[in-house]
Amino acid sequence: MNETNKLRLSFTINVAQKELKHLEYSNAQVFPDLFTVEKAVLLDSDEVLAEKVEAFTSRFCRYQDTLGEKLIPLWVSALGEKPKAYIDNLNLAEKLGVLPSVEQWMIARELRNQMVHEYIEDPLILSAALQKAHESVAFLRETMLAIMADLEGRV
Repeated sequence: MNETNKLRLSFTINVAQKELKHLEYSNAQVFPDLFTVEKAVLLDSDEVLAEKVEAFTSRFCRYQDTLGEKLIPLWVSALGEKPKAYIDNLNLAEKLGVLPSVEQWMIARELRNQMVHEYIEDPLILSAALQKAHESVAFLRETMLAIMADLEGRV
């Protein structure tokens, strides 16, 4: 791995760690308990809750993008491989044990559409998507930690 890619990888890990910290803060703010349909209905009138949900949604999507579109391809490069299509990189990560499940990753990725676009029309879809995203935070964190551990084992 050339020096430029090493620097890029280090930078991306630092960014991902900061994004995770902010995501976990928002996660705790939105999910002291279950996010119900009733809470989703309140978003129209409760600006504080709406801001917390917006922050969580934005941070969740950004963190997943950082991992999937930046960190995993850089990790693939660190393996001496040429990064390929998004799904191919995920398949390699699953095969090598740093990603527990490509299917679970893709389900978490689909949540962005449900949280960002469909919630305007259906509080039931929003509440289910938010709850599922909340449950996916640990999965994303564990993926990042597994990538970091794998990289440390290669140095």
